[in-house]
Amino acid sequence: MIQDFEGKVAFVTGGSDGIGLATSMLLAKRGATVIICARREEKLESAAEEIKAMGGKVEKEILDASDTDALDALVKDVASRHGRLDLMVNNAASTHYGPISKLKLEHWKKDFALNADAVFVATKAAMDVMQQNGGGSIVNVSSSCGLRAANYMSSYSASKAALTHFSSCAAMEGARSGIRVNVVVPGQVQTQATVEFGKRAPETAAKTADAIPMGRGGEPHEIAEAIVFLLSDAASYITGVALPVDGGKIAQLYLPS
Repeated sequence: MIQDFEGKVAFVTGGSDGIGLATSMLLAKRGATVIICARREEKLESAAEEIKAMGGKVEKEILDASDTDALDALVKDVASRHGRLDLMVNNAASTHYGPISKLKLEHWKKDFALNADAVFVATKAAMDVMQQNGGGSIVNVSSSCGLRAANYMSSYSASKAALTHFSSCAAMEGARSGIRVNVVVPGQVQTQATVEFGKRAPETAAKTADAIPMGRGGEPHEIAEAIVFLLSDAASYITGVALPVDGGKIAQLYLPS
């Protein structure tokens, strides 16, 4: 088993399920001490137990990442307690779905609070620590919606686009300090929400999956592998990229049949 993260400290927002949990498990498997944060205590406890059961080192923190003051304080506290912070994954997300005519400003602000503001605050706090410690690696999780337009996804899409471009700017500022900042861009992923949607609307779910060049949605562990690759020394000369992990969807030129 590769133990390339032994002795390193990783912080993962939205780490209690889906992509966040898959990433946290993979980091722990490879030797990192992983701090996972999320809003729901029950899910956090379950995630922590799952990581511990496989022999991983994990700490759990109840936190709504959109509370940016609390997020900033927690990142700094983790770094202070462990004497370091090597790896940061900003994965927590907010999604509001609906036409612009019915979307409320509060929905727009909520999506930006979690998908952009929280990413700015956590990245900034992590970079401050990493600069003092000789470097580190940050991966921010965006979405194909942040690169391509979709009906009824304006607030989510715009906030993810902001995340992606901010990450490029952070990569430029961190490069000479040994801080790499990259983005993973998932398409459809078989998280619990996606699976539940498939049960409610199986025909729509099947058509959506069929429209992906690979003919299926991704699995959380497939996104996690890309995130952990970008965090690792195997990606030591990669910074400022937005890597699609989407079964080819973003690259696809749509032609009506």
